[in-house]
Amino acid sequence: MPHEIKSGGNPGRGSGFRSTIIIPNYNGIKYIENCLASLADEPAHVIVVDNGSEDGSRELVEEKFTSVRVMALDRNYGFCGAVNRGIEESGKDKVTYVILLNNDTTVQPGFVRALEHALDGDKKAFSGAARMVNMYRPEMIDDAGDYYCALGWAFAAGKDKPAADYERPREIFSACGGACIYRRSILGKIGLLDENHFAYLEDVDLGYRAKIFGYRNLYVPGAVVYHAGSASSGSRYNAFKAELTAANSVYLVYKNMPFLQIFLNLPFLLAGFLVKFLFYCRKGLGKNWWKGTRKGIGLCRSRQGRERRVRFLPGRLPVYLRIQWELIRNMLYRFCA
Repeated sequence: MPHEIKSGGNPGRGSGFRSTIIIPNYNGIKYIENCLASLADEPAHVIVVDNGSEDGSRELVEEKFTSVRVMALDRNYGFCGAVNRGIEESGKDKVTYVILLNNDTTVQPGFVRALEHALDGDKKAFSGAARMVNMYRPEMIDDAGDYYCALGWAFAAGKDKPAADYERPREIFSACGGACIYRRSILGKIGLLDENHFAYLEDVDLGYRAKIFGYRNLYVPGAVVYHAGSASSGSRYNAFKAELTAANSVYLVYKNMPFLQIFLNLPFLLAGFLVKFLFYCRKGLGKNWWKGTRKGIGLCRSRQGRERRVRFLPGRLPVYLRIQWELIRNMLYRFCA
């Protein structure tokens, strides 16, 4: 686990808050102040987990937001490492929910209550995804819930489409970790984010795991978040992102699908990975994608990869059948929506 070299703020027990907001930060000086200012009236504890930032963003938070707990890590442990440390710290707050929020976001008032209310009404719901809109074009959706399909692709519903078309709640495959709520009691059963991912697709993996255990993931349009996007990686497509996404795409399949399901989906998966490879070749990142794919295969063969694999239990067969139908349906949705 990450080594914590400093912790600031107070746990704030006894406040009556039901949620703790966890914000991973890595060199987020451009966004973090506006993000925290937008949370000033939200009824929740706030923890900023800093991944060894060197741009002064951690110091800014400590100086200007004294009610915010700052957990300073000695280096960059990725999105997963920072979030997991924050989730563990949230145990001191005795809260029902944890809320993940990217540092390059601002929230609309009522964000916390909307997320809490959605899960309060469905005890089988593990997560709730906020309605993320483009910070610079708020009439357009950035993410309205994540989906995963038989091609091995994860995709955001509504990306770059009118926000007005995504105002109805619904069940989704998984909640984007950029702005979502998780029920802490279920995290205790299914585990935290898998740090083998470091970043990217870790939220899809967690949502997939929750579904295998029989829980649901919801889209909560009443919780609105304005998202800048790619604040840590620097751009939508880059070498770092290409390698990690490719590796994690392979690992996600191996980890969550029983071998028979992998075999059944193999034609779709091979086609999907080929299309992705060609796509990244057009972006000048084909070598990075292929390098990441090899890393993903290596991770699947490693001890830490095998240990994280979700064990298949015959009693869960109906759940796997439902997930398989969802993977096929989501493939159609990807091309028809």
